[in-house]
Amino acid sequence: MDYLSIIDKYYPADDELRRILMIHSRQVADRCLAIVAKHKELPVDVQFMEEAAMLHDIGIYRCDAPSIHCHGTEPYLRHGPIGGEILRAEGLPRHARVAERHTGTGLPGYEPETLEEQIICYADKFYSKSRLDRVLTVAETAQSLEKFGHKGVLKFLAWAERFE
Repeated sequence: MDYLSIIDKYYPADDELRRILMIHSRQVADRCLAIVAKHKELPVDVQFMEEAAMLHDIGIYRCDAPSIHCHGTEPYLRHGPIGGEILRAEGLPRHARVAERHTGTGLPGYEPETLEEQIICYADKFYSKSRLDRVLTVAETAQSLEKFGHKGVLKFLAWAERFE
């Protein structure tokens, strides 16, 4: 599967949002690959994980987040389920699950279950599309998640213990 052809379908080549999406997604994918390289005992499908990491935010263009050049009509919190719809329509149900399950440490009914889903969700938390030059630490990321509830922080810290 060529994830670039899917990105090309939804994001024009000269678009600022595409540039943001590509940088952010590559950051997430590279962190996922580094985790797997460090933890060879993790039984993951590396090719799938890289593809899914590159496509996890495919739905952002339909959301309203002007600070990152998203000028759609949907609330930004919906970008995961929207991405899931897009990727299912593209015939990629496993990739769709990743898109749906990467927000926060998982939204109710959309918690990351597979190891690939967990690693991508975890890796995504260190990078912001509004500050592409910044990489959060584990402590900073945990603190940023606190506003969504302590349960998510505990899940994130358990992932940090397993993946770092």
